[in-house]
Amino acid sequence: MCDLMDKAIAIGLMLVVVFAALAHGVVEPWSVFTFELLTVVLMLLWTIKAVADKNLILDLPQTIWPVMVLILFGLVQSVSWGYMSDGAGSRQSLSFDVDSTRGTVMVLCSLLALSVLAANFLTDVKRLLTLANFLIFFGAVTGVFGLVQHFSGSSSVYWLRHTQVPPFGPFFNRDHFAGYMELFIALPIALIVTRYAKEEMRIIYGIAAMFMGLAAVFTLSRGGIISILAEMIFITAMCFRPYKTKPIADQPGKARMVTGMTAVAVILAAIVTGVIWIGAEPVINRIATGDPNSSDLSKAQTFYSVRGAIWEDTWKMIRHNPLLGVGLGAYETAYPIYARDNGVRGVTAEAHNDYLQVLADAGVIGAVLALWFIIVLFRAIVRGIRSPDPLVAAIALGGGAGVFGLLVHSLFDFNLHLPSHALVFLILATVISQLGANAGATFDDRSTSEATSPPTTTNLIREVSS
Repeated sequence: MCDLMDKAIAIGLMLVVVFAALAHGVVEPWSVFTFELLTVVLMLLWTIKAVADKNLILDLPQTIWPVMVLILFGLVQSVSWGYMSDGAGSRQSLSFDVDSTRGTVMVLCSLLALSVLAANFLTDVKRLLTLANFLIFFGAVTGVFGLVQHFSGSSSVYWLRHTQVPPFGPFFNRDHFAGYMELFIALPIALIVTRYAKEEMRIIYGIAAMFMGLAAVFTLSRGGIISILAEMIFITAMCFRPYKTKPIADQPGKARMVTGMTAVAVILAAIVTGVIWIGAEPVINRIATGDPNSSDLSKAQTFYSVRGAIWEDTWKMIRHNPLLGVGLGAYETAYPIYARDNGVRGVTAEAHNDYLQVLADAGVIGAVLALWFIIVLFRAIVRGIRSPDPLVAAIALGGGAGVFGLLVHSLFDFNLHLPSHALVFLILATVISQLGANAGATFDDRSTSEATSPPTTTNLIREVSS
């Protein structure tokens, strides 16, 4: 019964990942409600399991703590109070939009809960491999679907729901689709680079990576293309580091480097070949001018020309609210106050730069928390990559490259504002943090240790530290 509950929670977590993507990234009230409801159901299942076992083992990786503090800070921002002035009542709060901040905190609570579930139900050897294969398969299927939908010429999501801007796959925004592919594409490459995958699986993983790369390129997202190239550079650079994994340990350092560089080069060559075969002109025009239908370099757009005004207005917002920010999720409400045109150009809900928006929403406190998270995460990535267990090394390398790519894309966009992207990002970060803390031993070593350890006591909380 307990084993069945374990499997149900693990499968349920993966299904939430699928739902979040298919529900357009969880950007509408109905999908946000469903996302939070599914989280509650999974947490209830865990509670029932703990009661049935009369035992609770709770693993809390270090990446959890910055998120928890951010949630507490958001709660403080959302506290409102009233006072009387000239007989009239008034409400005050740290947040410019209390309701939006509270809604954002609720989503963050769901993401935190799902991350904790991932740390406790997806990190043993069987489920870790299942998680990797699931993410690769789902990423490849989503990539193929995006390509089919794109080349069908339809301007409707799922060919049913019309949108003003042509969608790509299940997302309303092509940049968001590219960002989603960035999270998955490095995993199959890492399994090839670390030689964890057998010969026949290397071909399958290579094909999966090729489809994800093709789909990302044909979104015509320049930020997406730059980020995927950054991931490939990350993987290649990590091949220079000393590995301890058995499949690579007997090779000279140069041979390891060649293995990694060859795998990356083959995948990139396959993507380029696919682009040329399908039609490279829109991609070239988009990279060169910003317009897929024009090759006129005199009308070329830059990232700054498209987003520069928003960034300048956001920086003004930051200067006026440097310590505490305007409130999590309150950017859209606060923006017209600081915009040069007072918001006449239209609604601006995001800064199109996650780092600027963290400063705008949560001030210096939010920036410190984000830096804390990134430092802890990349320390775990480095530890995981150097693990003697090849599967751990592959997940740390592929997952680390994926989160690195999305962090690069965050310079130009707001992918992490979509719960679908944030969920996969945090699952990868949490799993890598968990693996990094145990990177000194193989799965076999850990299984033996757990088998010989005394039974745990009721309500035991085990904190995984670095």
